[in-house]
Amino acid sequence: MDFIALDFETATPQRDSPCEIGITVVRDRRIVETRSWLIKPLYYPNFNSFNIAVHGIRAADVKDQPDFAELWPQLKPYLENQLLIAHNASFDMSVLRKTLATYGIPLPEARYTCSLKFSKNIWKGMHKYDLKTLCNMHRIDFLHHRAASDADACARLSLKALDLTGTCSEEEFDARMGSKIARV
Repeated sequence: MDFIALDFETATPQRDSPCEIGITVVRDRRIVETRSWLIKPLYYPNFNSFNIAVHGIRAADVKDQPDFAELWPQLKPYLENQLLIAHNASFDMSVLRKTLATYGIPLPEARYTCSLKFSKNIWKGMHKYDLKTLCNMHRIDFLHHRAASDADACARLSLKALDLTGTCSEEEFDARMGSKIARV
């Protein structure tokens, strides 16, 4: 099963303030590419101190980086007509939607699902389902709250869930994973 794992980091609490995006490409159940881009957010140079404490990205780090509209031509081929998986997809998909709306860019034709939601159905009874807890349980090493590393960890976790449930296609995803695939 092919998919794109996606992760955003934001500069402020506003959902249209991405300062980093990470993407991991999975083809035939194998990770074939992981990459990230720093983004100069709309609110530059304003960065919230809480957000900086979470991911460590500062205004100086993105000073010479493209804004989202400039970066979109590189990102769109990764997202268009793909299945996107994010851990806590409600956050990442809202960042994508809000940022595209802010820049007047149409939404891509894509589908998405949430690894946080399907993890709750697959590994029942855990006290927490955050990415760090799940990755520790599965011995997946990653640098938490950096977009490329989080996207890669989400992809690895998703592959473990697909293997455990025997899910081979999007058509059987809902029934086997206990989570819906929605449209962006």
